[in-house]
Amino acid sequence: MIHLLHCSDLHFGPPYLPNVGEAVQRLAAELKLDAIVVSGDFTQRAKPEQFQEAREFLDRLPDVPQIVVPGNHDVPLYRVAERLSDPLKHYRTIIEDRLNYVVEIEGAIFVALDSTAPRSAISNGRIHAEQLEFCEQALTGVPDETLKVIVAHHHFAPAPDYERDSTMPKAKRAIDKFVNLDVDLILGGHLHRAYIGNTLDVYAGRHRNRGIIIVQSGTTTSYRGRGREREKNSLNVLRADSRMIQVTHYMYFHERDRFEPVSRHTFPRPGLRFHEES
Repeated sequence: MIHLLHCSDLHFGPPYLPNVGEAVQRLAAELKLDAIVVSGDFTQRAKPEQFQEAREFLDRLPDVPQIVVPGNHDVPLYRVAERLSDPLKHYRTIIEDRLNYVVEIEGAIFVALDSTAPRSAISNGRIHAEQLEFCEQALTGVPDETLKVIVAHHHFAPAPDYERDSTMPKAKRAIDKFVNLDVDLILGGHLHRAYIGNTLDVYAGRHRNRGIIIVQSGTTTSYRGRGREREKNSLNVLRADSRMIQVTHYMYFHERDRFEPVSRHTFPRPGLRFHEES
């Protein structure tokens, strides 16, 4: 059994909520984790001191592999010269030098992708053809029973609500590639509210009998929640084995000063069915 903590959109800087951050630390310490995923937007304005606060937060989490990716807020918005010349300088120096990379743990493989596009899109992201080739090289030949996870900040599918978010350009191309590579999970953020579902909810794709489970985290530690999670904070805890994936969605409750589960979603691994579970 693989146990994962999935957070996103920390937004260190003015929107960051220290008491909520401490609640994340307490919950993480209670869980028996195999890895932690943080899917971008560590800072509000990509300032070195904000990255340093985020680094200290990461260092206090349980000592397990961390899979992190940058978000659009980790790129300077108003410092245009820096954004054009070296947009992820502080992220790479303080948080993680690698932008597209692979992390393997027993039973799972994670492909982390940098979806920021500082020179072409400030808010929305991009996944380029060479990144899909990188995924193919990383995942080709991986055993079927290994959990295959894509981590990117920006969303490949819109949340099914009234906010009407636009997805990344050529998101369907990426989904088709991921399906061909038997990807099980896509973990992301950016939307500032959770969405737990399947790519087939929004795109039938070329293989209509096999979608990919999508797990979006809301903003875990800022006051910038949107939609049904306006001014709320959330994260996800995942458990997976060779046949099933369970996603428990947690929200922070101020009156209890802690994250507590509010829903649980159980899926057969893509390509399997519930009745095949012994």
